[in-house]
Amino acid sequence: MISIEPPSLILPEIIQAGISTETIVYSVIIFFLLFVCAAMSGSESALFSLKPDENKKLKSETTKDSKTIIQLLSNPRELLATILIVNNFVIVGIVILSTFVLDENFPVKPGNELIRFLIEVVGITFMILLIGEVVPKIYATNNAEKFSRWVARPLYFVSKMPPVSWLKWVLVSGSKFISKTKKKSIQISSDELEHAIALTKESSTSDEEQKLLEGIVKFGRTEASQIMKPRIEMSALDADSDFKEVLSFVLDAGYSRIPVFKLNTDNVIGILYIKDLLPFLLEEIDFNWLSVIRKPFFIPENKKINDLLQEFRNMKMHLAVVVDEYGGASGLITLEDILEEIVGDITDEFGDDEISYEKLNDSTYIFEGRTTLNDFYKVLGIEGKDFELIKGDAETIGGFINEQSGRIMKNKEFILQGNIKLIVDSSDKRRVKLVRVLING
Repeated sequence: MISIEPPSLILPEIIQAGISTETIVYSVIIFFLLFVCAAMSGSESALFSLKPDENKKLKSETTKDSKTIIQLLSNPRELLATILIVNNFVIVGIVILSTFVLDENFPVKPGNELIRFLIEVVGITFMILLIGEVVPKIYATNNAEKFSRWVARPLYFVSKMPPVSWLKWVLVSGSKFISKTKKKSIQISSDELEHAIALTKESSTSDEEQKLLEGIVKFGRTEASQIMKPRIEMSALDADSDFKEVLSFVLDAGYSRIPVFKLNTDNVIGILYIKDLLPFLLEEIDFNWLSVIRKPFFIPENKKINDLLQEFRNMKMHLAVVVDEYGGASGLITLEDILEEIVGDITDEFGDDEISYEKLNDSTYIFEGRTTLNDFYKVLGIEGKDFELIKGDAETIGGFINEQSGRIMKNKEFILQGNIKLIVDSSDKRRVKLVRVLING
């Protein structure tokens, strides 16, 4: 049976024994190695946490520190291998020297095995984690540029030392071989990716970068009907128009591609490319302009825009006609509409404001009823999940109000959706024209 002596009886033995020169030397070396360990751990966090603007600033400078940092980051695999090699050797050294110190000053005796085990395993591990890992990584992450400048040249010097450079070559070569022979695809859902992006929102990205990342995540979930231009707003040519009327319409519309319909806009029969008309500008009024129209590209309303973008690329097309379940045209979608979902609004010298609304104060807005729900979410800065769950077939604010009420609501009537109040400011027998939006709380 093992008996354990209380610490009060063991500690006096250590004190009486005194501290030898070897113990002092070993202790000094241990603290030096802890310092190196902290520098290596911190350098990993600092160098790989540099923001794009900090990287740009370093590249524009001509100081030795800046050039060294850029040189280290130019080969991240070698940099990481250097840090890991040095860190692991240092940690092994700390453990070995700590064992020597304990053996000399606190040898294993019957009754003190448990205390020796706790000091050797728990105590040393805690010391390495706290001083050599956690504290320096937290500091380095919050002061990435400053810490990087401090460790860059020592780290570069260490990386060129023969033992380290040899081991580094072995590790890098081995990692390259493994990555070539076994490539494992990681499956991640859009919700998990969206959550990961939300975690970076505090400091690592700017507002513009954050919006870009969020746009990419939501890109695969967006359907064509959510971003299309509805049929009622579509500029389209009547197939019965003469050539003079066509030229006049083209000048007024200002578009490079115009859908052509027969009888009504629900029946699109082709797409007129304005460049196809250029050789015939001097033709007579009876010129058969329908001979140059191209075959339209039809897509269903629920077509995902990431798939549509790939089809646009493969077919070298820029425009598609969105059709409903009965085959009638319900709207128009362009390549520009799709790209705007990632990069934000794209306007040229002929473009108008994409979203028509008025902000009265931080909690009150006025929207046109034809504003799409997607644009509505963007302006309010919300995800709109609650709206999407109950919107039915509605794609606009006015349509959403009609869907929830089951009728076209009159002026001053309203509906509540969570903390958002949608008040009809103007409507007629056919549609909701203006909606006042109040955000509570």
